[in-house]
Amino acid sequence: MTGPHPTTEDWTAAGCYPVAPGVHRIPLPMPQDGLRAVNVYAVRGPAGVALIDAGWRVPGNLARLERSLEEIDVGLREVTDVFVTHVHRDHYTLGPELRRATGARLHLGAGERPGVELIQQRGDNEPASSLRELRRAGAGDLADTLGPQLKDEPFDARDWESPDRWLDPGPLAVAGRPMEAIAVPGHTKGHLVFRDLETGHLFTGDHVLPTISPSIGFELGEWDLPLGRYLDSLALLLEQPDATMLPAHGHPGGSVHARVRELLDHHVRRLDATLEQTAHGDMTGLQVARGLTWTRRDRRFDTLDAFNQMIAICETLAHLDVLVARGVVSAAYRGEVARFAPTRIQA
Repeated sequence: MTGPHPTTEDWTAAGCYPVAPGVHRIPLPMPQDGLRAVNVYAVRGPAGVALIDAGWRVPGNLARLERSLEEIDVGLREVTDVFVTHVHRDHYTLGPELRRATGARLHLGAGERPGVELIQQRGDNEPASSLRELRRAGAGDLADTLGPQLKDEPFDARDWESPDRWLDPGPLAVAGRPMEAIAVPGHTKGHLVFRDLETGHLFTGDHVLPTISPSIGFELGEWDLPLGRYLDSLALLLEQPDATMLPAHGHPGGSVHARVRELLDHHVRRLDATLEQTAHGDMTGLQVARGLTWTRRDRRFDTLDAFNQMIAICETLAHLDVLVARGVVSAAYRGEVARFAPTRIQA
């Protein structure tokens, strides 16, 4: 139901919630995913109605989006544009379906273009880049098991049709409202956040989330020091005026700067823990990942399912590669497998 931001802990509850002047939050379900929902933001302005993020194309989500918009007397066909923060399916894949249904224009960061084109070329769900990293981490058996499972998942090429426009960072109008697109690579190569220049809100996508740190290292294409880019992107936001956070998952509100500092502190601790795991030397990424705990519940690696083990290993490699870039860890290769050791004895 329409009304103020819900006071319950369940931010995923169906509805259309006002969160800023002319902005409403619409949670859309993410079946079989621990995050449970993604926030789609409906933005009203002098040029009509636009969405920031589209949602995941699963049965019922387009109808749920339509019902939610009707709560604020907006018809689905009144949506003229969809600005997607990044290429992950829970943000992008409902966009092409909405375009087919209404003619709405779809916009995505230019940095995501190689990834979209790679998906289009492959024509399946196999995360080839991540499987390659599993092998680099010494987890070839997991890659051999998981690869065919993911490749055989249902794939619909229509979900990955190209956007109408590839967005570059800089000024833009969202429903006629002045905003700025800011490039924040890390979670994905082409992630954008959108600053509302009139209200002081920042649509943060998955770059800054209120209670979790987004996954780093599960990306398309060539490995490109993703954690290093993510940390640089966080620091970039601290150089800009603070804003109120409108995230893609979780409750809106709160200071972007405050949350960015928490995320930076988290990764300092995580880098320290990762470095500590290399103390014995000659450690594979898989061995380091097994020595760490995962999620906010500090779960052991072996309690994760195969997909989340892949995410954990990729994130471990992302941290190890930053430590290598900083010169505190060395990497030596035996075939395709990297082995890590500290460059000096740790106190």
